[in-house]
Amino acid sequence: MDLNVPIELVAKLTRAASRRGLPPEALAIEALERAVDYEDWFLQEVEKGLEQVERGDVLTHEEVGARLEKRLAELKSQR
Repeated sequence: MDLNVPIELVAKLTRAASRRGLPPEALAIEALERAVDYEDWFLQEVEKGLEQVERGDVLTHEEVGARLEKRLAELKSQR
């Protein structure tokens, strides 16, 4: 695979890699791997959410508000 990387991004990548003592290519591969892993995780989470909606496992706006208020009150009482 060949990538056409904008010169500004190459400069940023080179600076960041230098600070970590890595070749720019190694940092680029690491960054791409993290991005792809995140994308995979995100899509899996979206699928889980859609399955929950299909099963009817959802909260109403009011239920979300009530849970949030309860959690905030718990946090305040811990102070």
